[in-house]
Amino acid sequence: MKKLALHWKIIIGMVLGIIFGFIMNTVEGGKGFVADWIAPFGTIFINLLKLIAVPLILASLIKGISDLKDISKIKSMGLRTISIYITTTLVAIIIGLGIVNTVKPGNGMPQDTIEKIKLKYENDEGVTGKLLEASAQKDAGPLRALVDIFPSNIFKSFAEASMLQIIFFALFVGICLLLIGERKAKPLIDFFDSLNEVVMKMVDLIMLFAPYAVFALLANVIIAFDDTEILVKLLYYALCVVGGLILMILFYLILVGVFVKKSPLWFIKEISPAQLLAFSTSSSAATLPVTMERVEEHLGVDKEVSGFVLPVGATVNMDGTSLYQGIAAVFIMQVIWPEGLTFTNQMVIVLTALLASIGSAAVPSAGMVMLVIVLESIGFPAELLPIGLALIFAVDRPLDMCRTVVNVTGDATVSMLVAKSLDKIHEPKPKEWDDHYDEVK
Repeated sequence: MKKLALHWKIIIGMVLGIIFGFIMNTVEGGKGFVADWIAPFGTIFINLLKLIAVPLILASLIKGISDLKDISKIKSMGLRTISIYITTTLVAIIIGLGIVNTVKPGNGMPQDTIEKIKLKYENDEGVTGKLLEASAQKDAGPLRALVDIFPSNIFKSFAEASMLQIIFFALFVGICLLLIGERKAKPLIDFFDSLNEVVMKMVDLIMLFAPYAVFALLANVIIAFDDTEILVKLLYYALCVVGGLILMILFYLILVGVFVKKSPLWFIKEISPAQLLAFSTSSSAATLPVTMERVEEHLGVDKEVSGFVLPVGATVNMDGTSLYQGIAAVFIMQVIWPEGLTFTNQMVIVLTALLASIGSAAVPSAGMVMLVIVLESIGFPAELLPIGLALIFAVDRPLDMCRTVVNVTGDATVSMLVAKSLDKIHEPKPKEWDDHYDEVK
């Protein structure tokens, strides 16, 4: 196993986890065994990644901004990052709507299947929870998202991992370091530089556990699937989403090949550990430390670019989620509200899905909360919302895993595009967990 590349170790762990999960589904008491004795190791792994996410964002962003030496460069990098993110998100939504309107997966779904799904999931805690979360976000006010960027207590922001607030604080500190002069700023810059190196070494150590963690995570996901009949009925819809996500990844590979002048296969190979973890955890925020490590050390993006582009991307760039929202919204309308399938409504879906992706949390199943807001924006009947969510709830978790892969791949792609435009790409220098072990001895 030591000679195998990390992505192969993770793939083996995923395959074995899926097989083990299916076996445990057929064994009496198997589900309880996985939940009690296997799943906790996956939870520990995710907790470790979340543990280092905040100090990594803080150290990388402050060090990166201070290294720019010129405040005008921050504006240039910020405008390029946001404009590219918005462009890729629009492409994702258009791809999604194009597929769902061409294939029409919701047309002709048997009424008995709709009723069965409705009975099973309409009053499910997961569905009602998403409706309540969406209602709370909708009632927060039009400028609430802007207000939430500015923290009143940064330590509370650290504790709650409020990414946008942490990014704002780090940018604020980085800019102020530029303004006080190099001599006075040097001690603090050296501290954050050292902190960044320590946290990146933590990533290397945590990744040693990744193949075993994804085994636990995938086994736990498999035991949650207890109604294969409904899953088969929704396969047509699920394939539309997966097909759209694959097209989106192909779009990223074209961007890398054309604009960055790098081999798409090389790009996929180097970023694959982050993609596989994104699939296993369904969280681009939890995957962020690994994404940053792969982009900096294996793709060769300078720290000042990756430290800004990737944390912002994990918060505001949700291409996979936006694509899913377009397909899911139209699919639900095809099944239970076909009269709402107008051109105007679909244009509203494009705009709302774009705005919703910016506010979508980088956590599992946040896309479904945003989907409620998208549906409400086109006047979808409130009494049909629980049924609409119930229609797709059974396959939401596996699709969430797939769209998180696209979110992470999009973040890495945009970081390379921005770095290339600013001439901030260097020769990759991968580091191993024991690089300096001989020096320590």
